[in-house]
Amino acid sequence: MKKGKKLYEGKAKIIYATNDKNLVIQYFKDDATAFNNQKKTTIEGKGVLNNRISEHILSNLSQIGIKNHLVKRLNMREQIIKLVEIIPIEFIVRNVATGSITKRLGIEDGTVLKEPLIEYCLKDDKLGDPLISEEHILAFDWASKTEIDEVKKMILRINDFMIGMFRGVGIKLIDFKLEFGRIKIDGKNEVILADEISPDTCRLWDSITEKKLDKDRFRKDLGDLIPAYTEVAKRLGILHEQSNVSAVNVTKLSSVKRKKK
Repeated sequence: MKKGKKLYEGKAKIIYATNDKNLVIQYFKDDATAFNNQKKTTIEGKGVLNNRISEHILSNLSQIGIKNHLVKRLNMREQIIKLVEIIPIEFIVRNVATGSITKRLGIEDGTVLKEPLIEYCLKDDKLGDPLISEEHILAFDWASKTEIDEVKKMILRINDFMIGMFRGVGIKLIDFKLEFGRIKIDGKNEVILADEISPDTCRLWDSITEKKLDKDRFRKDLGDLIPAYTEVAKRLGILHEQSNVSAVNVTKLSSVKRKKK
């Protein structure tokens, strides 16, 4: 498949056109950002790991009937995905209270919630991705009531599946962010899961030690982000230690070659 012009560049990914108008190429960058892009750096190999982990999770979700944009992984950094119209809402799913919710509401960090909590944020970096209500979504036509109801059903199923998947490898799924997009399937408009699911978009803690295995290692200056992401990939059976080292080394080598040119 031929890669065309750049259509969009976000904080962590770049989208390229292809010779198929319904498909695009998603490239995973090594950029790490936090606090609405106020803190940022480049961490070699992060994009490689996120590509593999997201592919693994989305592929497994497809098998339980969760339609998503993934077609296939092309290489270490790229996936072919379906072109969707992204709904401008970030859906935050919380199983344990940590991060911003503890500061907003004065909840003790680590409080286990009785049931999953779904929050909505408007996707707008300039506004700081503000927290909104379902009434806001309907009032400003960001999504319809039918779409929101369908998304919530998918979210609860995704959450149940991912809790079990991570629990099976000794990881607690604390919270995560999801995005959805509109697409025509068999002539009908449908909403499907989009974006990525990776340690960049999830909070993942070791079940015993509660060691953070996600982007909080960057947010909170804990260091060792690549070893943490690698640990997640290894536990999920995606990478063996030797193959992962090779993947990251190839990334570094490619980066060095580009700089020399």
